[in-house]
Amino acid sequence: MIYPRVSLYALMLAAVGIPLYIHLPRFASVELGIGLGTLGTLLLALRVIDLVQDPALGWAIDRWPERQGLFAMLAAAGLAVGFPLLFTLQAGTSVTLKLFLVLVLLFSAYSLGSILLYGRSATLAERADDSGLMTLAAFREGGMLAGVLLSAIAPAALVALGAAHQGYPAFGYLLGGLAIATAVLTRPMWRRPVVRGEGFRLAGLADAGALRLLLLALVNSLPVAVTSTLFLFFVEDRLQLAGMAGPQLLLFFLSAGLSVPLWTAASHRIGPRATLLVAMPLAILGFSGAALLAPGNLAGFAVVCLLSGAASGADLVILPAMFSIVLTRSRINASMAFGIWSFATKLGLALAAATLLPLLDRFGFAPGTANSARSLGALNLAYAVLPCALKLVALALVFTLPAKEHRLA
Repeated sequence: MIYPRVSLYALMLAAVGIPLYIHLPRFASVELGIGLGTLGTLLLALRVIDLVQDPALGWAIDRWPERQGLFAMLAAAGLAVGFPLLFTLQAGTSVTLKLFLVLVLLFSAYSLGSILLYGRSATLAERADDSGLMTLAAFREGGMLAGVLLSAIAPAALVALGAAHQGYPAFGYLLGGLAIATAVLTRPMWRRPVVRGEGFRLAGLADAGALRLLLLALVNSLPVAVTSTLFLFFVEDRLQLAGMAGPQLLLFFLSAGLSVPLWTAASHRIGPRATLLVAMPLAILGFSGAALLAPGNLAGFAVVCLLSGAASGADLVILPAMFSIVLTRSRINASMAFGIWSFATKLGLALAAATLLPLLDRFGFAPGTANSARSLGALNLAYAVLPCALKLVALALVFTLPAKEHRLA
């Protein structure tokens, strides 16, 4: 029962990642009246907090390994309180400050839970070898994708069931209830004996080759961060496909989820590095296709979602598993290392929001209104062309990884 519990805990955490960045810009601008530039600044400020917080949380998890059950419950409690608070906020005085404080709670809880889940890979795997860690990663990222899928489509589904305010208040209570249920159902997995390693040292990470993987994780997170932040705007304003964002997100994440077993099998057969060299060009093909779509082209965008979703499945399962394998082989305590990993990946989402949202604002883009050709052109470049360039940089970094060292033992 260990792996289903890992999947469930990952599902709970997933709602704070990509789905929050998908829904937050529209929720903040339409429901709360907060400008895109202001929201970008808030998200960047949160990453400044993470710069100190995430490594500190990793250090604490390594320092008190016997408290892993307490850490897991604290993370779930933060999400159980934070989600309802976030999506029941109303426009008014001090709403920007209230939003910031709630986001601090949510992202802190997410950091604690995700660093614990990833940092305890050797503890949670049935076998702490390369193959066992890759299998654990498949279950963990499968749960993540299920959580992303649930959170991406839930507001639209709740609206169809009669929920008010675009479904967001009901969405908040749904996620809060999920966090409570997860805390109860996953308690047994945190009673497993902790597999301990050596103390954390940056020099140790460098010697193990983990710093190169950290850089790759940051660069590779940027294309998905860009498209996640701008997804709703691209579908509803650039493609003019009103009401189709939910089904297209469903298609994207279904494609990602179904691809995970295939990428896992490929990594066992040809190695993680070679698998990434297959998956990344697929992502570039998907991103470039989006740039050429005419307004109203639903079928074309469905193909883009299928291709880019399948490629993202490889990113989600392989890179964290490679990092876990490197840390386990080197006998390094993983939690603080994954604290840095967590900061790197969240930094990508924040950089996308902090740079692109104010930039679109300057080009005159306003969600849900009649936008000029100039502002829609800027949106098209940001959503479709920029990710291609960023993915090419990530692909170049994969080529620098030593092939023999990144094959499964």
